[in-house]
Amino acid sequence: QVQLVESGGGLVQPGGSLRLSCAISGSILRVNVMGWYRQAPGLQRELVAVISGSRIDYADSVKGRFTVSKTNAEDAVYLQMGSLKPDDTAVYYCYMQALPIDEIRYSHYWGQGTQVTVSA
Repeated sequence: QVQLVESGGGLVQPGGSLRLSCAISGSILRVNVMGWYRQAPGLQRELVAVISGSRIDYADSVKGRFTVSKTNAEDAVYLQMGSLKPDDTAVYYCYMQALPIDEIRYSHYWGQGTQVTVSA
């Protein structure tokens, strides 16, 4: 059973910083994509930052403010968020596309989400 568990969300003032963590467990043969999405109230879930091999993609709205990283073992992924704005308020979800052991197809995995609120 593959599980993704986020931590690190909370309330922060505009201009502040937060670091989100995602611990990954389970039997995985190969990881294709790891990263973060977010969903604000009334809006669709959107990509924040993802890593695929040597490539890293960021949403335009977070470029220069957020940094995504992962462990070499690919058992954790992080999101360092800086210069936070009220528009960054959302539930942040850890995401992974991976090939489980004893499977032939890649699957999509999501964490339960962690709330980030940016407010004075």
